Amino acid sequence: MIVATLIGIATLAGPSTRALADPPPPPSESVARTELASLTVGTPHSMDGYSRDAFDVWAGQPDGCTTRQDVLARDGDDVVEGSDGCQPASGSWYSAYDDTTVTVVAQATIDHVVPLADAWRTGADTWTAARRKAFGNDLTDSQLVIASSSSNSSKSDQDPSEWKPPNTAYWCTYGEQYVSVKYTFDLFVTSAEKAALGDLLDAC
Repeated sequence: MIVATLIGIATLAGPSTRALADPPPPPSESVARTELASLTVGTPHSMDGYSRDAFDVWAGQPDGCTTRQDVLARDGDDVVEGSDGCQPASGSWYSAYDDTTVTVVAQATIDHVVPLADAWRTGADTWTAARRKAFGNDLTDSQLVIASSSSNSSKSDQDPSEWKPPNTAYWCTYGEQYVSVKYTFDLFVTSAEKAALGDLLDAC
């Protein structure tokens, strides 16, 4: 099993002043396989009406910071926050997708493991605005991860049948995370997507 350090899970260290919970771990391989087997296979819906704004991405959190700022603080090492107490001024962030460490805040992007566009075409188009907001700003499940700008751009809105992390050592964890989010939010998968998720779990 991939150890937690591979995912870049890090407890806040140093000067950061906010106490945030550790990133939620994905389910075990066995749980992920059970969840994968239960996912409905369907045909992608139309992208008509899709917009990132429909998910209210990086909404404000109860601590007064945005979701993005909270993930950067939660998942970084030696994070130093700016004068507003929210936006990191410096730190380092591990991108497990491509096994790289980012030390420039602007280059530490936050990726939705299940892309917003993929969610839209596999069920989110029928959701309420509140449910889409919860999905786009999910700090409870394994949905938001640090990614380098290049890996985030390379992935775009592709599902695992179209894109897998270049860091093959991360495939098991990525599969567990992806399945968990699809299962938790009751999103369906395509047949190719389901097969690819099985391949990712075979790497465990």
